[in-house]
Amino acid sequence: MSNHKILSMNSIEENTDSSLSGDVNTIDSHISLAHGNGGRHMRELIGEIFLCHLGNTYLNTQADAAIVPINKGEIVVTTDGFTVQPLEFPGGDIGSLAVHGTINDLAVSGAAPLYLTLNVFIEEGLETALLERIVKSMARAAHESGIAIIAGDTKVVRHGEGGGLYLSTTGIGIKETPYPLGMDKIKAGDAILVSGPIGDHGVAVMLAREEFGLRGEVQSDAASVLPLSRALLPLPGLRFMRDPTRGGLATVVNEIVQATGLGIRLQESSIPIRDSVRSVCEILGYDPFYLACEGRVIAVIDPSQAQQALACWHGLPQGQQAAIIGHVIGEASRVVLETGLGGERILEELEDDPLPRIC
Repeated sequence: MSNHKILSMNSIEENTDSSLSGDVNTIDSHISLAHGNGGRHMRELIGEIFLCHLGNTYLNTQADAAIVPINKGEIVVTTDGFTVQPLEFPGGDIGSLAVHGTINDLAVSGAAPLYLTLNVFIEEGLETALLERIVKSMARAAHESGIAIIAGDTKVVRHGEGGGLYLSTTGIGIKETPYPLGMDKIKAGDAILVSGPIGDHGVAVMLAREEFGLRGEVQSDAASVLPLSRALLPLPGLRFMRDPTRGGLATVVNEIVQATGLGIRLQESSIPIRDSVRSVCEILGYDPFYLACEGRVIAVIDPSQAQQALACWHGLPQGQQAAIIGHVIGEASRVVLETGLGGERILEELEDDPLPRIC
């Protein structure tokens, strides 16, 4: 499928309508939160209902954004939805998260973000002061990234029918990279890089809920990854980039395996994880490889340019802890993690939701 004529469905959230019709083979009879976690259940939901009935020559469910030819040029379009709880958390809020998240989907697709549209779903009873803080945060994030929010719509739902505030965005940009990026470009031997520590966002949001009686100093990594993506675009060996949001690092590499039929080997000792994040995961039994990040990039690149890519990231404030964490292999289609103790562990595709919705 051409990368120049695709539409994307990277952000479909769970649907609570159990009356969906069609030929359903493997998904459950009712929708659960797991159908929105980015893992196997979500992949099957998209494939067996949305792609089954909406699919066409141009629809590519593996893309973060669509590259659309218009008047001898190309624009890049993405869409996303945000349902985080709490609405404000250490390091960000749902407003800045929505702006940065939309920008990031364009950035990792090789685009320069220009414009956003915004749909706001407000639950009756939301404090006006809280809403204004969130909108001001969106404005700051947009200004800092040099983009404009040019259109929008507002809906208010009855009390008890929403999570306080839901946001839906569409982002528009122009293609910056002269060559296509995509999972179909990935080859055996390619190096896999991550731009910084993983799991910060997932743990920050979880601690902000104080559901487990724990408190910590972990800040969300929510931020624009545009500087990180732009730093790698001049490298012709760059194959693919993705920001590891829902389902984290493990979900991105499993998506690569599903799409390419190749295998991946990761080195646990090379993957940056903050001690505070690791400690929370050990206490509560969470796996940091499946926790969301909102300001990181995973890149796949020709091995001959891996060190150059790493140096590019090390020169940026966001990329000083970037690392080469593994390689693509031509063997069995699975993700193997070489543990710090010298053993091996299979990183399976995500099944259940590791946390309540965090993005």
